[in-house]
Amino acid sequence: MTQERTVLYENNEIHYLLEQKAVKNLNLRIHKDCRVYVSASPDISVEKVDDFVASKGRYIYSAQKKFREMAQFATQPKQYVSGETFYLLGRGLRLKVEQSDKDKISTDGVYLLLKVRNTQDSMKKEKMVTKYMDGQCQMIFEEIVWETYPVFQKYGVLMPKLRIRNMETRWGSCLAQKGIITLNKRLVEAPRNCIEYVVMHEFCHLIHPNHSRHFYDFLTMLMPDWKQRKTILDQSAVFWL
Repeated sequence: MTQERTVLYENNEIHYLLEQKAVKNLNLRIHKDCRVYVSASPDISVEKVDDFVASKGRYIYSAQKKFREMAQFATQPKQYVSGETFYLLGRGLRLKVEQSDKDKISTDGVYLLLKVRNTQDSMKKEKMVTKYMDGQCQMIFEEIVWETYPVFQKYGVLMPKLRIRNMETRWGSCLAQKGIITLNKRLVEAPRNCIEYVVMHEFCHLIHPNHSRHFYDFLTMLMPDWKQRKTILDQSAVFWL
């Protein structure tokens, strides 16, 4: 059962959609379009849910502001022509397209060098760039996961399976019971230390599958500067998402 509800936070209205279903906790999500969704058990009164949403007012407005900024700075679809910028590990790479008798893509750290037989073939250029970035994504994520794992091995954690997906509202997720960590493909555009933070965050869920105080204490013990890394990630995302 779903219903639309409204609460007040600092004299401003927060509209949200409440879905009552069999869940253990109150779950709050803000979607990319700034709509607010809450799921809760039917046993929890709507008044209690209203109070919960109102208590999260500051977080809700902050998230909505971020999504509006992301929409404002959203890049136009790529044309795969010289001069366009692609991000890898926090660095902007300028695309340079050149005609060649052999298709090839590489980078020198400044340019993303794309050599193609037909410089007007946009589909071919897109396919090559996408394949290259996907390869970088797989290599970098796997490397960081393997670097992170030894810390958790002593806690009896099995090496998780890594999945890479396009995700609209999350940098990563963890299915603790199945031992699966999923990372957002666009995360490869962020600085490496930000990727390390997300990986560490999801690994911690293999031990604490929640966002309790114990989870954050554990994360802080393993990565004392995680808040600074998260801030860099959140601030940078506006410009390259």
